[in-house]
Amino acid sequence: MTHSRLRDEMNGIVEAPGKVWFWELEAGVIDADRCIQCGTCVAVCPSNSIGINFDTDLPELVRMCTGCSLCWDFCPRGGLRYEALWPPSTVTADTESAAVAPVEVRSDSSDTYFKITGGPPAEGLGAVIEQFAVRSAARNEEAQDGGAVTSLLSALLVAGEIDGALVSVPSSDPDEPWKGVATIATTPAEVAASSGSFYNQTMALAELDLSAYALPAKPRIAVVGTPCEIQGIRAMQARRWPTGAHRVDAVVLTIALLCTKSFDYEALILRELEERRRIDLDRVSKVDVIRGRMIVEYRDGEIAVDEPVKDFHGAALKGCDECADFLGRSADISVGSVGSMDGWTTVLVRTERGRLAFQQARGKLDVRGLDDPAALIRLDNLDKRIALRSLERKFDPDAPLFIDYEEHVRNYEDTDRRPVTIRR
Repeated sequence: MTHSRLRDEMNGIVEAPGKVWFWELEAGVIDADRCIQCGTCVAVCPSNSIGINFDTDLPELVRMCTGCSLCWDFCPRGGLRYEALWPPSTVTADTESAAVAPVEVRSDSSDTYFKITGGPPAEGLGAVIEQFAVRSAARNEEAQDGGAVTSLLSALLVAGEIDGALVSVPSSDPDEPWKGVATIATTPAEVAASSGSFYNQTMALAELDLSAYALPAKPRIAVVGTPCEIQGIRAMQARRWPTGAHRVDAVVLTIALLCTKSFDYEALILRELEERRRIDLDRVSKVDVIRGRMIVEYRDGEIAVDEPVKDFHGAALKGCDECADFLGRSADISVGSVGSMDGWTTVLVRTERGRLAFQQARGKLDVRGLDDPAALIRLDNLDKRIALRSLERKFDPDAPLFIDYEEHVRNYEDTDRRPVTIRR
């Protein structure tokens, strides 16, 4: 039922002014194939009217919409102006000076100087207090890159600084091999079980309904997610009100995963890998995207797939092309592989809260200077250009997506640009 039909059937009752219904979000984002499956609309709904269609992994209305407009207002592909959540850049790029420079954190959408193309206050790497290349001193073979996030979350749990962490784990459904699902890990063992990468979005913020978990009355949760998920959290925390069953107030730490693109699970795993390339998913030990290539490895060491990742772009979420937040600028900590050598994790500490959290785990980490910060800036600038062109395509559908497709591929391959969704 469309919103126009609904209004036509309201028996002549005059609609209250300012109403924006879920159907506007459905038409403008979900049906338009722009949904990035972050779960913000589910978490923000004060009447718990939005749920997940488990056949499509997309938001759907599960009870009467009240027309409050919040699902539209806070959707990163709807009304949310997410660049307004980016704190001003650190004054200097010098790491030692940046460590003591005050970082101003603002979330005011009325600040008109925030712009998607960068420039003050979000140029360069954004607000950065410290930047490192990091790896876990006790290596977990299942961990992605240096295993920094696994070590960090475990240390925070052991120290009693958090009660749980929103992470992803493999689906327990045998019909969903290599699909990540969101969960709250409450022990170091559960955190360790979430190590590795999944290449699908998980509607993660919907899992902030904590009623299914044995947590304290006032829980403290860390969230590990893509930049769009952190955008939703930051926006909701900046505009506080009762958010139904979802405990946005419980989030005390946000960790953004450097991300350029996420994939539709069925399109990537089931269609591209299992059906088209005849991959035996039961034998797979690892799926990875590295140096611009999709790598699938079997447990016996055989490489089942080694292809340019551009061959899989048809399986990517289309709404990701609109994102200019590769660096996760609004998070407490940003992590990824770009900027560090193989086996290490790039860590950008952005806030004082992030710095204190990182200190909890530092004794269990190998820490050194970042190898190539310029690689991060190159890819961030390229992401912004792609986002701008994607916006232009809304007005001119025949416009090419990439300003220079070959440049895009070269950057992807030369700097290990990984479009991962969940990585530890």
